[in-house]
Amino acid sequence: MAAVVLVAGFVKGSIGFGFPSLATPLLSLAVSVKTAVVVLILPNIVMDGIQFVRRGAPTATVRRFWPLLVSGAVGIVAGTRVLTLLSPGVATFVLGLFVLGFVTLNVTGLAPEVPRAWEPWLSPVAGLVAGVIGGVTNSPATALVLFFHGIGLEMHEFISSVAFTFFFYKLVQLGAVTWYGLLPWSLFWISVGLTAVALVGFAIGLRVQDRLDQRAFNRAVLVFLACLGLWLVVRGTG
Repeated sequence: MAAVVLVAGFVKGSIGFGFPSLATPLLSLAVSVKTAVVVLILPNIVMDGIQFVRRGAPTATVRRFWPLLVSGAVGIVAGTRVLTLLSPGVATFVLGLFVLGFVTLNVTGLAPEVPRAWEPWLSPVAGLVAGVIGGVTNSPATALVLFFHGIGLEMHEFISSVAFTFFFYKLVQLGAVTWYGLLPWSLFWISVGLTAVALVGFAIGLRVQDRLDQRAFNRAVLVFLACLGLWLVVRGTG
């Protein structure tokens, strides 16, 4: 478990997201999906808190994306409820196909840019979808990253927006898993230990992030999404 969290923390530090997307399926090879989801929430909250504080105050992010935050919170609660009832395999498979389609469009140059005028109505839709997916699979990152990438955020704005949005969502998710009885004290203390391990990899990853220019950053995001999409498809059919 520690090795998985260490590597996932490094990825998170390097490109600003990807911690639960990578760590959840790998941890679920050793423990149940529900356990993997629960123990990874606290490390994510701590890292995202550091990330958005490091990039400046989130006031502008809150003003711009508050519909996405609100709808995402609703989606997280609904998705967590689904997690207590259903296997997330189908959602994982569909998400993987969606990610691969997005990457293909970007690589071929066919991906349309989202007009700024569309953002007010598209933002709450993206938030709701990300929240439900996040509640079921522990990975709201994928849908949100696709949205933020589509509206053309530059590197530092992208990282700040991702970090604060995830921080907010994960706080809601922490409350939801506690409410539904998925976080006993035994798992809480395991989560605390994994947080310490994740921060080691995260700190190293931040050094990499600071050396990436915009072009290299975009390429790193697309490469990671491509690998993630393939992994989700395989995982969803397993």
